Amino acid sequence: MGNEVVEMKILTTQIGGLVQRAGSNNEEAVEETARLLAQATIGEGRVIFAGFDEMEAVGLNAVFAAEPFQGAVRYEEEMEIHSADRVWLFARSATDERALQFARVLAQKFIPFAVVAGEKATEDNELADLAYTYMATGVVRGILPGEDIGSRIVQPNLLAALFLYEAVKMAYDEMVSEED
Repeated sequence: MGNEVVEMKILTTQIGGLVQRAGSNNEEAVEETARLLAQATIGEGRVIFAGFDEMEAVGLNAVFAAEPFQGAVRYEEEMEIHSADRVWLFARSATDERALQFARVLAQKFIPFAVVAGEKATEDNELADLAYTYMATGVVRGILPGEDIGSRIVQPNLLAALFLYEAVKMAYDEMVSEED
């Protein structure tokens, strides 16, 4: 039992640090993203949540949560996206080919979109370059040491993305309520 308690304390510490870094590294982007998404709600558009792999859960949360994201719809393939819409794309990694393909289509159609992905926005991060706003979760590998030397386990991509979602939602709700 003692080992599990230690592991839980280490996990709690690492998760706390991850959330703190995600918050402090994305302060400006949180406001920018909320402003971008509010454009759709204040206009005649929708906020379309497009998540890949486990990140699809952010869209489920936006639509079905106790406090849903006003104007939110989940992305479905072949759905028509209009110029008044705004898209919020969630990917585990900025190199996810499906996310990149979708981002390229949005950019070609001049539809502004926000992105949450693991990696920081660098010169060779095409997803960050295409996005109107970009936030990095900071999860690019496991946050705990694994059994094997050099291995890492526990990749809380979704947890970090949901934290950023909630931060944006608070700012977004404030902006949208001011317009009512």
